[in-house]
Formats: sequence, C-alpha cells, structure tokens
Amino acid sequence: MAKHGKTSHEKSFVGFDKPYEQNVVGLRGIIIFAGGLVILCVVTFGLMLLLLNVMADQSREADEKSRLPMQMSVEEQLPPEPRLQGAPGFGVDSPNGRVNLELKAPQSEYWQLEKIWNAELENGQKDAKTGTIVTLPIEEAKRRFLEQKTVNDGQNISDESRSIVSDSSAGRVASEKRR
Repeated sequence: MAKHGKTSHEKSFVGFDKPYEQNVVGLRGIIIFAGGLVILCVVTFGLMLLLLNVMADQSREADEKSRLPMQMSVEEQLPPEPRLQGAPGFGVDSPNGRVNLELKAPQSEYWQLEKIWNAELENGQKDAKTGTIVTLPIEEAKRRFLEQKTVNDGQNISDESRSIVSDSSAGRVASEKRR
C-alpha cells in the first residue's frame, strides 16, 4: 500500500523516505518561456517601430494639409532689430540683400555699414521701388545747385535778406529795407 494516502499510480517528486525535498528544475519549461519572451519582445518592438513610422507619416501629411495662412515664417518669428550679435538672424540689410553676420566679429556690422555708406556717398542713393535718385553724391549736388542759381537769383536773394517786416504791415509783408 501507499504511504500517506497516495496511490501507487500517481507520480510524485516528493520523496517521503528522505528528510529533505528533492529540487527538480524543469529546464525545458524555462527554455520555452525564455524563447517565447524573446519572440514576444522582438514582435512588440517591430510593431512599435511600424506604429511610429505610420504616425510620423500622418503627422507630416496633417502639417502639409493644415498649413495655417496666418502662421509666421522663421524670419517673422525673430525679434525686432537690433539683435544680439550671436543671435540667429543678426545681420545688416544692404542694397544687394541681407548680409548674415551671425558668429562674426562684433566690428563686422560696422564694416558692412561703412561699405554701404561709402557706396551711397560716391554713387548716391536710389529708391528700390521706383528707381529714382533720392540722394546725390556731395560734389554732384553742389554742381547741380550752382547750375540752378543765376546772377539774377543772387540779386533777389540779396534784396530779400535786407528786407524786414514793419509794424505797419502787421507782420504780413516785408516792407522796409535795411540800409
């Protein structure tokens, strides 16, 4: 008969004859569990990568479809001039376009402006929209001014400079001449 109420046909890992319990490790079960876990992790990572790519594509498509017409461009998002010299967007507007001076020497702004100013002094300044001359070089302006004045204009200027406003005209007309 079986001891402790067990029948002989039931298999037991417990040895009731021994004072300790036998340590039986099912290695096959551990290997199957570990293999299944590795396969599950690989499949999960693959599915997450696929999901990430699909979501990135959808995000790009949504951005392209919903471009806001009032959204500011990168240049419009910059703070107003003057900007710090190392900051993005630091530069000088020249007649040939914007000169980028990011991460340049601090004096480079003055050097660029000096080139622009010297060019304007030599050649004059033109309006970008209409092309008309706004300022002239100094020598050209002097020459044109002197061409406009004639001898009679000089006499008229001399006469006007000597006339004074009298009390009798109530300050409206220069009626008296200085001697």
